[in-house]
Amino acid sequence: MMNKTLLSVLSALLLSLVLSSCGFRLKGDYQLPPSLLTLKLQSPDNYGELSRLVKSKLARYQVTVADSTDTDLPILFLSKDKLERGTLSLFSTGQVAEYELTYSVDYLLTLPNQEPQRFNVTIRRDYLDDPQSAQAKSRERAQLLREIRAEAAQIIVYQLSQIKPK
Repeated sequence: MMNKTLLSVLSALLLSLVLSSCGFRLKGDYQLPPSLLTLKLQSPDNYGELSRLVKSKLARYQVTVADSTDTDLPILFLSKDKLERGTLSLFSTGQVAEYELTYSVDYLLTLPNQEPQRFNVTIRRDYLDDPQSAQAKSRERAQLLREIRAEAAQIIVYQLSQIKPK
C-alpha cells in the first residue's frame, strides 16, 4: 500500500516537473509585459462589441485602460473590423449550401519612443445555409459572429503578451 502511494506521489511530481520545464501553461494563463499594464485603447467604435471585449479581456489580466491624454502610455489602436462572406458550396439547385465567413481586424500598438507595431487577426469559419430556415440561420450567424469577436479579442491580448519590451 505504501509503495503505491509513494509511486503515485512520485509520478505526479515527475509529471508536474516535466510540464513546467517545457513551458506548458494552461490556455489563457499568461502575463502581459509590465510596460503594457496601463495603456490607452482607441478605436473608430469605442463602444463596439470588439472594443468592449478587448477591454474586458485586458481587465482580466489586470491591465488598466486609461482615458488620459498622457503621451507616455502605450496606445492600442483597433481598426474597424471586417466581415466577408464567400460561397463554399452549392446545392444542385444552384442555391448556396455553405458559406465561409472571414473576420479580420488590424491593430496597432504604439509604445513610447518606439515605432508602431502592426498586427492582424484573421479568423475563418464556415457554416451551412438552409434557405428553408432563414430566421434561424440569421440568429446562428449572429451568434457565430459574437464567438468570432470573442476569439479575436482573446488572440489580441495573447499577442500583446508575447511582445518583448525593448
